[in-house]
Amino acid sequence: MRKVLFLLFISIAQISVSQIDTTKKLQISLITCSPGDELYSIFGHTAIRIIDSTNYSDIIYNYGTFDFDDPNFLLKFTRGKLDYFLSTDEANHFFAAYQNENRSITEQILQLTNFEKNNIQQALIKNLAGNNKFYKYDFLFDNCTTRIRDLLKKNTSISYSKKLVKDRTTFRNMLYTYLDAGGMCWSKLGIDILLGSKIDKNVTIEQSSFLPDYLMLAIDSFNLQKNFVANKKSYLIPVVATSQREYIPLMVFSVLFLVMIFLSISKNKILQKIFYFLSIFLIFITGIFGCVLIFMWFGTDHKSCGNNYNLLWALPTNLFALFLINGNQINSNKYFKTVFLISFILLIFWFFLPQQFNISLIPLVLTMMLCYRKFAFNKTMSNNF
Repeated sequence: MRKVLFLLFISIAQISVSQIDTTKKLQISLITCSPGDELYSIFGHTAIRIIDSTNYSDIIYNYGTFDFDDPNFLLKFTRGKLDYFLSTDEANHFFAAYQNENRSITEQILQLTNFEKNNIQQALIKNLAGNNKFYKYDFLFDNCTTRIRDLLKKNTSISYSKKLVKDRTTFRNMLYTYLDAGGMCWSKLGIDILLGSKIDKNVTIEQSSFLPDYLMLAIDSFNLQKNFVANKKSYLIPVVATSQREYIPLMVFSVLFLVMIFLSISKNKILQKIFYFLSIFLIFITGIFGCVLIFMWFGTDHKSCGNNYNLLWALPTNLFALFLINGNQINSNKYFKTVFLISFILLIFWFFLPQQFNISLIPLVLTMMLCYRKFAFNKTMSNNF
């Protein structure tokens, strides 16, 4: 009797699975969009496409949306508290928007069982319901690509086990590839200043797929093992021009350094006065930068802004040091001798610290040493002006 009941249960389960397989005809694709011309789009984009032949629908599911009209948008964005959310769009509208920007789209039609397709669709529908669609965006660990990567991992047989990058590749190295190709030298410098040592950790195999192109490569590599991609299509392949603007910040700061050397050794009183006020300005600016870095580290939810060694040259204390220049001469000399020494040690250990610094900052640190030296060893300069 037990055997009969067991066989009856198995038969009902098979019928149920068969019904799931036949009630819907779904095609699920990974959509990878090429990088755009703006910083927010320079790393590309990932989405999921589901064609439901039963309901005659063709929908794009997109985890990379946010609301510009959100109250206190700028403050929330800065502090890492802005809600990103899952949204949907008709495929023809989505494709048209990217093609209008001259950005290519690659579609990988996934070879899945009907059970896997149904699970993915139901998971996305559940994510769309109410507050489920919102999440706190993290550029490296929780973004539009990692959400889809984790969705596929949970609901399909895919595994991320093949290396996509060379050994000892860091998050920063991967970001450089796109910033250099897009000619975003100043954005690269800004990212190097704002983001701390956490992005200098070596990526794991799975972490390396946090960018759209690399998730696409992960799918392709798994396809070689398990026949995971039924078809692959490309739409609008633009010509990509390689930029040669990588060293512009280095050149600018080098020129600044040479100008400051000239002014510092000049005997002309007017040029000395110019050097004095430029030094004050640079000390003020580095102090402001330091306060911003402290705020991004402790006052926001941006994990990547923590442990930032740029605070060794962007010193928040420089703001307070300005009051020492025309105040107590002994304290002023002590402070500027100390920061001069810190800058000197920083240059010695530049390539040995656990954080990779932007090379263009070297002439800037040398420039700051000129400023500190004048206030550290010149006893009469502050009184002259």
